[in-house]
Amino acid sequence: MAFPENFIKELTERNDIADVVSQYVRLNKKSGNNLFGLCPFHSEKSPSFSVSNDKQIYHCFGCGKGGSVINFIMEIENLSYPDAIRFLARRVGLAVPEDEKDENYSRRERMLQLNRDAARFFYDQLSTPSGEIARQYIIKRDISNAMVTSFGLGFAPDSWDSLVSAMQKKGFTKPELLDAGLARASKKGDGGVYDTFRNRLMFPVIDIRGSVIGFSGRILDDGEPKYMNSPETLVFSKSHNLFAMNLAKKSKMGYIILSEGNIDVVAMHQAGFDCAVASLGTSLTPEQARLISRFVNEVVIIYDGDGAGIKASQRAINILRELEIRVKLVRMVGAKDPDEYIKKFGAASFANLLTGSEKDKNYMLADIAVKHDLTTDEGRIAFLNDATNFVSGFSKNVDREVYSYRLADMTNVKKETILKEVERLHSKKANKWYKNEAKEEEKPVKMNQPKTKSIHFDDVKSATAEKGVISFLYSDPSLIDKCSELDENDFSDQLLARLFTEIKKQIEKRTEPSISSLSEYFTNEEMSIFAGTLNKPLELSNGEKAMINYINIIKAQKLARLNSAGNSSILNDFASKLRESKGYGG
Repeated sequence: MAFPENFIKELTERNDIADVVSQYVRLNKKSGNNLFGLCPFHSEKSPSFSVSNDKQIYHCFGCGKGGSVINFIMEIENLSYPDAIRFLARRVGLAVPEDEKDENYSRRERMLQLNRDAARFFYDQLSTPSGEIARQYIIKRDISNAMVTSFGLGFAPDSWDSLVSAMQKKGFTKPELLDAGLARASKKGDGGVYDTFRNRLMFPVIDIRGSVIGFSGRILDDGEPKYMNSPETLVFSKSHNLFAMNLAKKSKMGYIILSEGNIDVVAMHQAGFDCAVASLGTSLTPEQARLISRFVNEVVIIYDGDGAGIKASQRAINILRELEIRVKLVRMVGAKDPDEYIKKFGAASFANLLTGSEKDKNYMLADIAVKHDLTTDEGRIAFLNDATNFVSGFSKNVDREVYSYRLADMTNVKKETILKEVERLHSKKANKWYKNEAKEEEKPVKMNQPKTKSIHFDDVKSATAEKGVISFLYSDPSLIDKCSELDENDFSDQLLARLFTEIKKQIEKRTEPSISSLSEYFTNEEMSIFAGTLNKPLELSNGEKAMINYINIIKAQKLARLNSAGNSSILNDFASKLRESKGYGG
């Protein structure tokens, strides 16, 4: 689908890339004309994600992702190209040409409308006679009317097709209900469908833009599973979303409380802790952690104290630490979850519990300690083997020293002895890292390959020159005259040949080349290659000389490839033309 060029131009001019990206990434480190921050697409500790104001592109030196502001929204919001266009248009109040709506866009909008109507249906069912069981459960759990309204709680009746019938009356079809995960196909094979959620307290899952994307239903009796979530759909991915994040993002508390259950989240919000979220029945995922990192840089984890909860906490700590998010953990005594704790001890006591929460390092160290008997020599030695290895991984000298001294106090071993062992292990890990880095630097061919695994350059030397031609041509369209005898057949790589051709087309149409207008014709992975190419500094004053040198290399490499392939007739013809060409080496 082609949007008008003047529309795309106005859209991107009004959506400055730094303004858009800064809503998702903290951009605070400046280098030249570029802003830097932690990449939202992969875990990293040092900022390698750059945004260029003058080129209006983003590029991550770590994972290789990059492109225009349109590509960024496609990646970060998991949208198609047309949907990303509409997202950006809504952001600046720009009307989108009405005749451009595509099938995928219509499906997505239709599913979101279906979810909204289903949420309203469930909410209304609370007031019906059949909703008495849900109302009694809400009273039993001490959930206030304000929280019912704030979270949009509802009730799924204990019937086979009450939702299906209600939604069909609104004009939604069986396939639409199945696609949204709100209905399931009958096992009889008769084409019938029945409600997915039955006899459950319903929690709409709302994304940070305010759209109902799915549901989480808690059973009202002793059946299993306790919680049932919507399946993966066109608009819902539980690994990318958090329950109540739409509310927690507005909190002024400065941190996020991460818990396991929806009821716990409601209880904490009701007690005044409006920064609580839940991870929809799964362990924290990297995508959820990056969502959190958009709004805060501190997380308090309150998971169950059983084996599964401890394991989930450790996983969450590691994921959050990769994003340099400060982590604290709460150990509850006398209650199994936040809801029970608040009911038994009150909100003030829960606030004190949060204040005294352990830092992640203390938690992990305590977890190592419980695995060993520190009253025996063998237990202390085994503990120190594990604990010194853990502490040696701390990047800061002061952290390693402080925790080495803590290990000494725990085991009655000399502080100097433990610190010496920790530093030995730290140096060993550092040397291994440097050796790995050195090995990578010794692999220029690999270093010049795209980070995207789906794209591979067979002729790296030619591809490097091809990217040079593309970069100079894009930055200085007047150099197109130097490319008169260069066409896409000379390129070693199809993607680079297509980029070259599209840029030439834009220049020949007297249109200034635009990375945003190219985003429609190339995948995000392909645009990442282009953004990485554009992000390299150019000496435009030497553009003509550089262009000629790059073309020389491309022609010579094509000759070498033909020679290697043994195509004698083609080779002789090409060599003859190359000798006759002016300015290409003769």
